[in-house]
Amino acid sequence: MLDLVIDDFAKEYLHSDLREIREAVLGKLDGLSEYDVRRPLTGTGTNLLGLVKHLTLTEARYFGEVFGRPFPEPVPRWDDLDRRGTDMWATEHETREEIAGRYRRAWAHSDATIAALAVDSPGHVPWWPRPDVLLFNVLVHVLTETGRHAGHADILREQLDGEVEAAGRDAAFWAARRAEVERAARAAAG
Repeated sequence: MLDLVIDDFAKEYLHSDLREIREAVLGKLDGLSEYDVRRPLTGTGTNLLGLVKHLTLTEARYFGEVFGRPFPEPVPRWDDLDRRGTDMWATEHETREEIAGRYRRAWAHSDATIAALAVDSPGHVPWWPRPDVLLFNVLVHVLTETGRHAGHADILREQLDGEVEAAGRDAAFWAARRAEVERAARAAAG
């Protein structure tokens, strides 16, 4: 009985964090132009809308095919080498609304999988070296992956318009902080 309580707690704890971080990722698109959500901001082309598109595919695969519950919309196969990387950017024909809507539908599908399965339900990830997994493993993986890309989104958004999530901090605070960090870096470099 205690194991079941701990399992339910772990599942809900991870799921709750995932729901929260999903919203944070989508929130990074708010108030930006079409160009700004799509424009490549790193040497590898990383962009905000591409991160959302990638996370959609992540959830569709991990909470879909891994547990025999395929996402009802078409997604490229994991072993389709010709399509690899196309989930990291939006074409000119894909709208922000389509991509964000598909991400929300992937959440709903993922949430239904998470709700339907016990935390120790088995799944199979054919692209992993140890492909036999549990829902727990996948929850941790997707939460980690989403958190990683949320961090990317934070940095990209700050590059675009200086927006940061820090209540009570204004531009003067951040200018002073940056100057302090720069002084420390120069002093350490000699």
